[in-house]
Amino acid sequence: MKRFSTSVSLLIILGVIYWSFADLKPSLNTSKNLSETDFSIDNALNHLKKISKEAHYVGSKEHKKVQNYIVSELQKMGFQTEIQTQTALNKKWFAATTAENIIAKLKGTGSKKALMLLTHYDSNPHSSLGASDAGSGVVTILEGLRAFIAKNETQKNDIVVLISDAEELGLLGAQAFVDAHSWTKDIGLILNFEARGSGGPSYMLMETNGKNSKLLSEFLATKPNFPAANSLMYSIYKELPNDTDLTVFRENANINGLNFAFIGDHFDYHTAQDSYDRLDRTSLLHQADYFTTSLNYFSNSDLTDLHSEEDFVYVNFPFIKLITYPFSWVFPMVAFCGILFLLLLFFGISLSKIDLKGVLKGFIPFLISLILCSGISFGLWELLLIIHPQYNDILHGFTYNGYHYIIAFVFLNLWLLFTIYKRTSKEEKSTNLLIAPIFFWLILNFIISNFLKGAGFFIIPLICALLILIIEIFLNLKEKSKRILYTILSIPTLYIFAPLIKIFPVGLGLKMLFVSAIFIVLIFGLMMLSFHQKKSFWTQKWSGFLALLFFGIATYNSGFSIDNKKPNSLVYVQNSDDKTAYFGTYDTTLDTYTKQVFTGDFTPGGIEDAATKSKYNTRFNSTKKTVYKGIPSSKIYTELDTIIGEKRFLELTLVPKRKVHKLEFITKNSLTLHQFKVNDVLVNNGKKYRLKNGTFLVYHLGNSDTEVTLSFAVNVIEKLEVIVNEISYDLLVNKNFNLKPRSVEMMPMPFVTNDAIIITKKLDL
Repeated sequence: MKRFSTSVSLLIILGVIYWSFADLKPSLNTSKNLSETDFSIDNALNHLKKISKEAHYVGSKEHKKVQNYIVSELQKMGFQTEIQTQTALNKKWFAATTAENIIAKLKGTGSKKALMLLTHYDSNPHSSLGASDAGSGVVTILEGLRAFIAKNETQKNDIVVLISDAEELGLLGAQAFVDAHSWTKDIGLILNFEARGSGGPSYMLMETNGKNSKLLSEFLATKPNFPAANSLMYSIYKELPNDTDLTVFRENANINGLNFAFIGDHFDYHTAQDSYDRLDRTSLLHQADYFTTSLNYFSNSDLTDLHSEEDFVYVNFPFIKLITYPFSWVFPMVAFCGILFLLLLFFGISLSKIDLKGVLKGFIPFLISLILCSGISFGLWELLLIIHPQYNDILHGFTYNGYHYIIAFVFLNLWLLFTIYKRTSKEEKSTNLLIAPIFFWLILNFIISNFLKGAGFFIIPLICALLILIIEIFLNLKEKSKRILYTILSIPTLYIFAPLIKIFPVGLGLKMLFVSAIFIVLIFGLMMLSFHQKKSFWTQKWSGFLALLFFGIATYNSGFSIDNKKPNSLVYVQNSDDKTAYFGTYDTTLDTYTKQVFTGDFTPGGIEDAATKSKYNTRFNSTKKTVYKGIPSSKIYTELDTIIGEKRFLELTLVPKRKVHKLEFITKNSLTLHQFKVNDVLVNNGKKYRLKNGTFLVYHLGNSDTEVTLSFAVNVIEKLEVIVNEISYDLLVNKNFNLKPRSVEMMPMPFVTNDAIIITKKLDL
């Protein structure tokens, strides 16, 4: 009967895990019985196919084509459109460009704050097709607006549409709008549609400078069918270098907003595989659901004041979609659980259901499990990077076989847990084993209550475990009944944490598998009485078998293919000062493409100044000296160079002699710039702009740029040593080179300057 009850418990667990994921996003509806006012995924996909044919980064020919297409579709719906052409600079990213934002407005009957619908249309340089990021956002807005307008109902609030430009370069389109457009002051709320992968559920992430209670209650009032959200995710999101356009509005204009973004299939992010075919249709439907419910509600609600005096914890919960409660409840709930835990210990010992010696022994397997599972998960992934060095070239850290690895590590950790408890736990009173994990959860929640209240929902598993402990102490139920009952009481724990075990390594890379391991140990400890068997652990054997099976599957799929392409890189660097030239590659594992250059002797490491780094701090891994091609560099005109008092005033204009996509300005020493301007746009509001040694400006040339002008003043005593890197993405088509193209199993490495010609030279100042 014990095996039967364990089997039933296992089925419940598997069912809840499936349920927890199924509730996060819709299934694909193939029904054709749609009215004119319904969102049509077919219409959306038709738009997507047209705008994601080729990479459409800022400055490319396709970028202008996509812009024209979006404008045309908005005009078909009756919108009067505007192209805002404005130079913008984001100091955080040292980035600037002349952005070309697509702007439109649907007038409402009221005079209160407007609702903004936001996404971006540029793709990441230079190879991403941008189907998910953020073609999915563009088509969600286009098709969603068509369906909304088809209702022929006039809404109360103005609806401002901003399809921003240059988001991928440093949120520059949003910066341009906030800095220079008069409509900024009219915006009360922003709905931003994004993607950081090509699949998975779309998570709601709030952006607010204040508290979140009003914003959260308004979001719930929209009645989304699949609200995927928790207060921990945004707490983590705020700490990551992955801001969205919405961040600019929050930081610079104090405007609240909601991000909707899916992050699954992260291996496609910013790559040539972010394509129409690979976009998960259910992820697009999830965005559509958010769009439809939010637009219907917010277009008629009062958006004048969404600022709050109180923060709320929120998380997905069985049957009620989202459970919410104030931050102010977090510590009292922890304190209550702490007192209840002490009382239960007292009664448990008094009733001989718990003994202190057994409790102390129960700490041994739990602590061993926590250390071994997290340590082995961390160390094993590092070992796998050595065994499979090609994984290091997937810079964001989530491999094509990443889902197989997640499953493999889950079962590996379960096998370790079953093994450890089988070998170290000889307790007659299984209740004793529950005390250690409850104690650790209590400590964890105490830390959360002081430092990370967004994770306040971690109290829910603790409450569930305390209920189990109450039953163990005060009720004498049959073993088989208890096992099933305890599993049922653990449903909220599984429902909440199963997606979290997956989301950390997906969103942050497989290096975070050790975090998932910690979650598994913590959850296993609380659910101990659903598993624990003194004599036989048949689940141990199955866990070990399944771990080996999925490690085998992951190993089998560790290579690359047409569908899962290998990223690689080649860059030509020409130093116009000393007339030398090099090839560089960011690859750790050379292949047939890179070996056409990197044969014989080559030098490990990078080139000072010319080896531009990514947000992952990626540098050249190898360089090789090559023939100097004498490719002409930009002409630099000194428009002004004068000394007034103790300051030297300069104005420089750079005019490219070829198609250039990016200019990097690097200082060799620390500087203080006064009245720094880029194309007449004042940087830092005219205040001192202190520069450290390194890159101080990356200017991306847009379609309207023919030259770039910098003007500034420096202290006379300061030495000016400035290097300019002039970058074009034409290495493979430039007539000076005869490079063989990549095979069909390869693609350009994302996040780095790639397929590029870099001309570096010192400014003669």
